[in-house]
Amino acid sequence: MLKRILATLDRTLFPGRLRALRVVLAGFVLFNAVVRIGLALSERDVSLLVPWRLGPALVIGLLFDAGVAAFFLAPLALILWAWPARLERWTKVLVVGLLLPLSALFAFVGAAELVFWNEFSSRFNFIAVDYLVYTSEVIGNIRESYDLPLALTAVAGAALVLWALLARPAWRTLGAPEATGVRRGAVGAWVALAVAAGLGLDARLMEFSADGRANELAGNGYFCFGHAFWRNEIDYDRFYKTLPADRAVAALAAELVPAPPGGSPRPYEREVTAEGQERRLDVVLVSVESLSAEFLGAFGNDRGLTPNLDRLAREGLLFTRLYPTGTRTVRGLEALSLSVPPTPGHSIVKRPDNGGLFTLGDVFREKEYEPLFVYGGYGYFDNMNAFFGGNGYTVVDRTALRSDQIHYENIWGVADEDLFDLTVRELDRRHAEGRRFFAHLMTTSNHRPYTYPEGRIDIPSKSGRDGGVKYTDWAIGHFIEEARKHPWFDDTVFVVVADHTHRGRGRTDLPIENYHIPMIVWSPRHVPPGRVDTIASQIDVAPTLLGMLNFSYRSRFFGHDVLHDGAAHPRALMANYQTVGLYQDGLMVELKPNRRYRIVDAVTGEEHQLDDRGRKLLDEAIGYYQVASAAYAKGELRTKVASASTRPFAGNP
Repeated sequence: MLKRILATLDRTLFPGRLRALRVVLAGFVLFNAVVRIGLALSERDVSLLVPWRLGPALVIGLLFDAGVAAFFLAPLALILWAWPARLERWTKVLVVGLLLPLSALFAFVGAAELVFWNEFSSRFNFIAVDYLVYTSEVIGNIRESYDLPLALTAVAGAALVLWALLARPAWRTLGAPEATGVRRGAVGAWVALAVAAGLGLDARLMEFSADGRANELAGNGYFCFGHAFWRNEIDYDRFYKTLPADRAVAALAAELVPAPPGGSPRPYEREVTAEGQERRLDVVLVSVESLSAEFLGAFGNDRGLTPNLDRLAREGLLFTRLYPTGTRTVRGLEALSLSVPPTPGHSIVKRPDNGGLFTLGDVFREKEYEPLFVYGGYGYFDNMNAFFGGNGYTVVDRTALRSDQIHYENIWGVADEDLFDLTVRELDRRHAEGRRFFAHLMTTSNHRPYTYPEGRIDIPSKSGRDGGVKYTDWAIGHFIEEARKHPWFDDTVFVVVADHTHRGRGRTDLPIENYHIPMIVWSPRHVPPGRVDTIASQIDVAPTLLGMLNFSYRSRFFGHDVLHDGAAHPRALMANYQTVGLYQDGLMVELKPNRRYRIVDAVTGEEHQLDDRGRKLLDEAIGYYQVASAAYAKGELRTKVASASTRPFAGNP
């Protein structure tokens, strides 16, 4: 029976000259299986190779590979159907010729997947889609990180080998010309299969395991890229689990301090009243690229990568259990400036119509400070200039530097020491003019290709992540020592915090162990040494900093002051691609599209039953994300002050 079915399928899909498609299908499926195994091996984790993880990933992957193959084979079938009968003797040449660009495509995508996985431990997602917009930076990063001629030669070699392996059997399997009607039916079948694959393949099929990496292996790069392209913007109410509006508001209101007015439809809008006199101190907030807590000696690292940060941690206030909202810089900038949960889809930094929002800079502006955003790269990348400029910050980026002020630069921007030297000059000018300042800096050097000026540290440039970390630490130490020489130093609070960690994938979609970042608040005259061991989120940084300054203000922040209120509400909010979550009491609530959710033990990844405790945490997670998504969509996070163009200090000087 099975043999008859297979024979019928063979006659239907691969008649005559279309028999070459059988070779293409087999080659595509086998090649992607090899890529899948290669990605698993690159993790250097034998637990991914055990049969009950790798086996299902290969089987589910086969389904995705076959579905995607239909998209390649349908147009090939159309070409072979339209090929004139008078040129029948050239059919084999046509097929072999078509196999060459296909082999090149397969090899190139396979290599791209290996590079992307090495950076994100993930199949292509909306980060890959974003990279198409910033081709200059991405290509430059690849060129500076890898030996590009060698890599392209290897890809070309792999393509030629693959072509040779496919061309011979394709040449030999082409059959005699078939009847026109038979060929037309085969083409129709391939088109129908392509349509069915487009409608039937579902990303949920990948989620067979509690191990997020195993689920990613089950995917297919082509499918995942297309899926990310179409689902880049995600409407929370449409795709995620919701509560009745009043329940969502109540769940959020119960978590916010100070308590919002009773029955308020906007629980995040509330009055913060400080005790004591305002502390009129300048503030420099340094968000450091990819600085995982595990790199610091203060968290047990014994490789000596961060002597300067470790000294600041001893002398200042170290937050030991802080977690970022995401795995990209724009998520970190969103959390630090807006204090909002990482709502599904793009970071607000990259969304349209994101000007005039209530930000940390707005609070400082109300206190007659000038908010600045200082970046060592070109701020058009990831929409940073437009976002910060449109929200009242003075933007200073790579364009503010002369060539003689740059010691080193790569595709992402100037070396961190040049960013800090630029900052000192900008702050000197504000101080000389009698302006208070809040400066938010964004570093770049701890990013592939990990290049920096030679002679600064004992690790050669382009030696990998450890070098990037140690150079950034050196640059921060250089900045602090230079700042000591300036009159604004004594009355300045320095905050050092990571934008995100260097890895976000693990056994679960939101592995808490891979989301740990440091934060240090340092000001020798104003901040005594200490440790804060309360679980906190990156969205808590802004209200905590304002609390340390004893600022009273009308808040639209979703975060809370960790020092005053955090012990009563220890939780963290985080996201990875389309999964958003809440970490509290040792549990992780994961909210996913199609209204799916999971509650798992944050350490073991084992599912937790939906008991009273689980229901409370689920409602709390939904409250944060549902209310925040609606508030942004309705424009309720906007401030009523004048537009940036009319505000004092707005725009570049």
